[in-house]
Amino acid sequence: MTQSTAKYDTYRSAFQSLQSGPWAGDPPWLQSMRQRGWTAFNELGFPTARRGNEKWKYTSVRPLASQPFQVALAHNGTSSVAQSEIQRLGVWNTGWTNLVFLDGHYDASLSNLPLESSGLRVTNLADAVTSDGDLLERYLTQQATVVDDGFTALNTAFLQDGAFIHVGEGQHAPAPVHLIFVTTNSQQQSVSHPRTLVVAGAGSRITFIESYLNLSGNNSSGNCFTNAVTEMVLDDGAEVEHYRLLHESPESFHVGTIRVYQGQDSTLKSGSFAMGTAMARIDYQVLLDAPGASCSLNGLYMTTDTQHIDNLISIDHAKPHTTSRLLYKGILDGHSRAVFGGTVLVRKDAQKSDARQTDKNLLLSRQAEVDSKPSLLIYADDVQCGHGATAGHIDEDTLFYMKSRGIDHATASRILIQAFAREVIDTVELEPLRDSLDELFLQAIPAERPQLGGGQ
Repeated sequence: MTQSTAKYDTYRSAFQSLQSGPWAGDPPWLQSMRQRGWTAFNELGFPTARRGNEKWKYTSVRPLASQPFQVALAHNGTSSVAQSEIQRLGVWNTGWTNLVFLDGHYDASLSNLPLESSGLRVTNLADAVTSDGDLLERYLTQQATVVDDGFTALNTAFLQDGAFIHVGEGQHAPAPVHLIFVTTNSQQQSVSHPRTLVVAGAGSRITFIESYLNLSGNNSSGNCFTNAVTEMVLDDGAEVEHYRLLHESPESFHVGTIRVYQGQDSTLKSGSFAMGTAMARIDYQVLLDAPGASCSLNGLYMTTDTQHIDNLISIDHAKPHTTSRLLYKGILDGHSRAVFGGTVLVRKDAQKSDARQTDKNLLLSRQAEVDSKPSLLIYADDVQCGHGATAGHIDEDTLFYMKSRGIDHATASRILIQAFAREVIDTVELEPLRDSLDELFLQAIPAERPQLGGGQ
């Protein structure tokens, strides 16, 4: 145990109550899966002891672990949220398939599912337990195992709802699928554990987006905890385009765990965009397990005040002729802190692997801090691999040049910050999403940017 069991009493009480109550009629395999999750959580706990734990060396979860978060309840009856409120958050698109979850629970009245198709299955996880139980039993927890860490174990213990996407062999999803997870703030100090499972059959293709939002935008004072887990399986030749947006309240906590398995000649293109939370941890692992598998992971994060964001990325080149590209960028202001840990593992037999990773950070204040640790673990001798990391302030020479052309300091700074962010935003192939992200991050850039030479 990493801390006293007394701190888990709230979770224990909720788990026992749900197991003997609403969950009592669930299939035995699901009850067993939850029990394995709870047992693992009791053994692993939260990683509050950071000494000797490289994965959590720069991020403290004590503020999260010390709070008695209550499991978020489902919204009974008529939805308490109007669809216009969801649309106001700026990510809604009527041409997409939209699944909306309020405090971790699916809301059918706010969602629009595609027509039934033998080659495409898109539904919420709670309903899929009945309609697609055999597939869930086969794939759930195979990539994100309960022994992975305490957060994954806790998510599995409270596995209730989320999204299930299954694309059949050779099928192409006709429209992007948007999973919208909204914290409503109707339940203070609540925790939700959404689970997403995506299975892309051989030769299939799909684009899906995960958005984690707060109903009141980034101005809310909701003290909530989202503990999300996403599992993806890409069979041979599958193509998956995946985007993840995190824009919750300034007092919220967010832990996102993503686990991906890739088969032969499969392709993953992923973009992660994050801002707004008190503490966020995104743990993204990809296994390239067959020749020809490739992934491209791009990320952009923005922090201010005392916010903290931690991106832990791991790409495992387990087989030869695999390719990975990793580009993450951070914009830090105030007294905020960012952590980037990028690890590329090339195994002994993974000859002809090609890997590149880059992390760049732009510091807008003297008090902002970044800890960047890109690393390569190479056990093969015929590979092409490289990595790099940079952190610095806005280039004063470029600012001087722009001001000499009549551009004021604030405008010049915003132009340079926006250009820095757009390198990642422009990797988004989905135009409506790209436009929304461009507007979102542009609005978040401070209107006035003091000169750092003045001690800021």
